[in-house]
Amino acid sequence: MSRGGPDGGDGGKGGDVWLVADRNVASLLSFRDHPHRKADSGTHGRGKKQHGRTGSDFEIRVPVGTVVLDHNSETVIADLISDGDRWLAAEGGRGGRGNARFLANKMRAPAFAEQGEVGEARWLTLELKLMADVALVGFPNAGKSTLISVISAAKPKVADYPFTTLVPNLGVVRLDDNEFVVADIPGLIEGAADGRGLGHQFLRHIERARVLVILVDLAEMSERSPAEQVEVLLGELEAYRPELAERPRIILGSRADLAGPDGADDFEGLRIVSVTRQGVAELTGLMSEAVRQARAEAPVTDGFAVHRPVPEGIRVEEVGHREFEVHGREAHRAVALSDLTDPDALAYAQGRLKKLGVDRSLARAGVRPGDTVHIGKLTFEYTDDEVVWETNPGSRRDPMAGS
Repeated sequence: MSRGGPDGGDGGKGGDVWLVADRNVASLLSFRDHPHRKADSGTHGRGKKQHGRTGSDFEIRVPVGTVVLDHNSETVIADLISDGDRWLAAEGGRGGRGNARFLANKMRAPAFAEQGEVGEARWLTLELKLMADVALVGFPNAGKSTLISVISAAKPKVADYPFTTLVPNLGVVRLDDNEFVVADIPGLIEGAADGRGLGHQFLRHIERARVLVILVDLAEMSERSPAEQVEVLLGELEAYRPELAERPRIILGSRADLAGPDGADDFEGLRIVSVTRQGVAELTGLMSEAVRQARAEAPVTDGFAVHRPVPEGIRVEEVGHREFEVHGREAHRAVALSDLTDPDALAYAQGRLKKLGVDRSLARAGVRPGDTVHIGKLTFEYTDDEVVWETNPGSRRDPMAGS
């Protein structure tokens, strides 16, 4: 400290980590090999009231339709449904205040500073739910990939064996003045709603579709009758999300040219032959009208949904026999001083904790005289009138500047 008085500058705030929905990002595959993301740290404050630099924010581009869940509880935290939606995934720590901030009438030469906060660290689970207008739903090898290749410019892999499609394919259909997105969902199997096969991974991509096209294989060699296919597929959708049973839908019979002698007489839906485009024009017309009506009836949204946890405040937890720990950002900040052996620093910390109501919280939690209390790196013995402070051993930072 110079003879002119305390002049330690504040430390810079750490950068934040943001998730940003971007229509140009197609998948979450970048997280497979590189799951960790970190923003820049702030820099230390210095003498002559020179404040530290704020750390740069880090933006992570994710596909539109990304759902963010808490990794441990699997609770949905945020839902990025529109291009440009931003969500604060991890907040950078606040910079510590330099000793000049503690100058007061009763403390003319503070020889301590506030340490910077550690930035927020958390594990998140990211899931992608497609934002399609129409979802093609059917059993494996029912002709979904062939159909989407005919009605759009999409070129999915097509082969005459089950599970050709392992990830959803998207195609854009343009009809007159209407444009809509169709998703070819990988084939469902009976028991998908219970997680059989990759059921849940496939079914979640259907949740946001405005219209469902239930694709039934009319070919004579199909293992199930058309009526049974419809019953099983609708049953799986309802078991997974009951509201899907009420979603607008079109019942469609594919490979009508391969129907048996009876011609699948019990099937009452629209019939198509994708390779010859028989019935395709009528199908796209039905899709377009169903999408147009669903869009008109859709509720207006104000952007992305965010589910924020309730602010923590001050919380006291019993961690052992006659041993307690105080949780809360402000309580930890009150004792994050560079030198708690300094009488002025100690008095400041005690005053801040009292103003925050920590003493009342301890009393409500049943803390008794003689009990040990931990707040951050500070440990003290609780008494009715005053506390006996005992700081945990650790490194000391420059007492003249925050960090």
